[in-house]
Amino acid sequence: MDKRAGKPMEVTTGSEIGGGRGTVSLRNLKTFNSFKNRIYRLYYGGMLGQMASMNMQQIAGGLLLKRLTGSPAIVGVMSLANAIPMLTLSLFGGVIADRVEKKYVLLIGQVAFALVSLAIAIALTTGYLSPERSGSWWILIVSSALQGGVMGLAMPSRQAIINDIVSGEELMNAISLNFMGMNALQLLAPALAGFLIDAFDFKAVYYTMTGLYIIAVVFFTFMPRIGIKATPRVTALVEIREGFNYVWHEKTIRLVLFLSFIAVILSMPYTMLMPFFADDILQVGARGLGILMSVSGAGAIIASITLASLPNRKRGIMMLAAGVFLGITLTSFAFSTLWPLSLGLIALVGVGGTARMTLTNTLVQYYVDDNYRGRVMSFFMMQFGLSSFGTFVSGLIAQAFGVQWAVGSFAIVLILVSILALILLPQLRKLD
Repeated sequence: MDKRAGKPMEVTTGSEIGGGRGTVSLRNLKTFNSFKNRIYRLYYGGMLGQMASMNMQQIAGGLLLKRLTGSPAIVGVMSLANAIPMLTLSLFGGVIADRVEKKYVLLIGQVAFALVSLAIAIALTTGYLSPERSGSWWILIVSSALQGGVMGLAMPSRQAIINDIVSGEELMNAISLNFMGMNALQLLAPALAGFLIDAFDFKAVYYTMTGLYIIAVVFFTFMPRIGIKATPRVTALVEIREGFNYVWHEKTIRLVLFLSFIAVILSMPYTMLMPFFADDILQVGARGLGILMSVSGAGAIIASITLASLPNRKRGIMMLAAGVFLGITLTSFAFSTLWPLSLGLIALVGVGGTARMTLTNTLVQYYVDDNYRGRVMSFFMMQFGLSSFGTFVSGLIAQAFGVQWAVGSFAIVLILVSILALILLPQLRKLD
C-alpha cells in the first residue's frame, strides 16, 4: 500500500505494453512510466477526447465570434461569461472532488460538454447562428457561460484524481504526460479545426467536438471507482471555509497559488486574441491561426517530455524561471509582424507556458494534504476563471490601443513579477 491513503500500489504495475521481456517496452522508459498503469491509460484516453474538443474550440469559438462581430471587446465579454460561473462554482467543485467518487463527476461533465457543443452545431446548421441574424452571437456567450459552469464543477475532480491513480513519486511524470497529451492535441486539433472551417464551415467543427466528448465518456466509463471518501456531516460552505483556512496557513501552497494566479492572468489573454493576430497582424487566416496554435503545441510537447524525464529536484526554481522565459517570449511574439519569426516565438511561448503550468500543478499536488486536495485544486482551477477577467481587460485595451499592446503590456508585467519572485522568495527557489 502506498503511503498515501487509498492508493493500492498494484495499479501501477499494469500490463506491459509492447510485448514480452525481449521486446521494446514502455516499462523500460522512465519518461513514460505512468503509462504502465492501466487506470491512468483509461483516464488519459478520456482526457484526450476532452482536450481535443477544447483545443478545437479555441480556434472555432474565438474566430466565429470575431467574424460575427469584429469586436475584440465582445470576445472579451465571451471570456468573462466563461469566467463568472467557473469562479463561482469551482469552490463547490472542490468540495465535490473531496466528497464524491470522481469518476462520476468526469462522466457527467463530458455529457454536459457534448450537449453544449451539439446545441451550437444545430444552431449553425439551421442558420440561426449566422452573420445574417444580427445579435445571434448571444448563443456563443451563453454556451461559454454554461461551459464555464461545467468546468468549475468538474475540473477539480479531473485534476485531483491523478493523485488517486499514481504514487507521489510518479506525480510529476503523470502530470507532465497529461500536459504532453494536451499539447499534442494543441499541435493537431487547431490545424484540423482550421481545415474544417475552411472546407466545411464552423458547424463541422462543433459536430466533431461533440463526437470527441462522447469518446471521452466511453473511456471514463471503463475506469474503476477509486479514491472514494465518506461524506462528511458538515455543509459545503463549511468545507470551503476550511479549505481557505488550510491554504492561508500553508505558506508554500499559498505562494505557489498566488504566483500561478498572476502568471495565468497576465499570460493567457493572448489565446483568445490570437484570431486578431492571425487575421489582422499576420494576415494568415483560419489555417494560419491553426498553424500558430499547432506550433505552440509542438513547443509545449518538448517541455512536457523533458519534465516527464527529470528527477524530482529543483522544481521551485524551474517554475520561477519558466515565468521569466514565458514573459520574454510572449512579449517578443506580441510585437512581431513577421510570419516566420512569429512561428518560432509562439513555439517558445508553448515551452514556457507548459513548463510553468506543469511545475505549478506538480508542486501544489505534491505538498497538499490529501484531505484538502480537491478543494485546493478548485482554488488552482479558479485561476483559469480569473484569466478570463484578464482577457476581458486586455480586450478593452486591444479595442483602444491594438492587440499587440494588449498582449505585450501584460507580458512585460509578467517578466517583472517573475524576476521579483526569483529574488525575494527563497522559500520557493528551494522547493524540490
